[in-house]
Amino acid sequence: MKRRVFAQAALALALVASLPQALTVAWAAEEAPDVLIRRVSDEVLAAIRTDPGLKAGDVNRIMVLVDSKVMPNVNFQRMTASAVGPAWRQASPEQRKRLQDEFKTLLVRTYSGALAQVSDESIQVKPLRAAPTDNEVMVRSEVRGRGDPIQLDYRLEKTPGSGAGWKIYNLNVLGVWLVETYRSQFAQEISQKGLDGLIAALADRNKANAARK
Repeated sequence: MKRRVFAQAALALALVASLPQALTVAWAAEEAPDVLIRRVSDEVLAAIRTDPGLKAGDVNRIMVLVDSKVMPNVNFQRMTASAVGPAWRQASPEQRKRLQDEFKTLLVRTYSGALAQVSDESIQVKPLRAAPTDNEVMVRSEVRGRGDPIQLDYRLEKTPGSGAGWKIYNLNVLGVWLVETYRSQFAQEISQKGLDGLIAALADRNKANAARK
């Protein structure tokens, strides 16, 4: 159970050692992908360890923290579209918005509940293997604490435009990719009740989770 709890918190916890000098220079004009993860993780962990409410496990306060510090660094449209699968292409703009909203609420509460259990765990990040011209990279890491290390891999993409920068779009915990896991769950719901059925199921799940706070 403890391994699963800390694995769920991975999106908000990744720390990093350092970048090879060549990549540091090449990415000097922008925040490198693992530097991004380090910054966000440092901010989240520092907040949890210094704020009495967060340290006490106040899930509502932690949800605000995750929503403000973590989620802006996630390509949530790509993550949701990938989780929904082929049915995303047939979804109306309103359905897409509802799917993103409900999926985001589900993940934020999941990670908030996991972060409420954080104490002295740390993360070791393996050397980043990427070229300065790469638009997609993987950051590999391990959560270290009591028990066996927990494998965490992050896929990030470089996004263009005004919001340019590196964004997380998938997460691998102990060999299982988050998006693919949800895709299999969502596919069953869609095949039985359609997109509106999936939206309703996510909404019901979020309401039930909120009632258990």
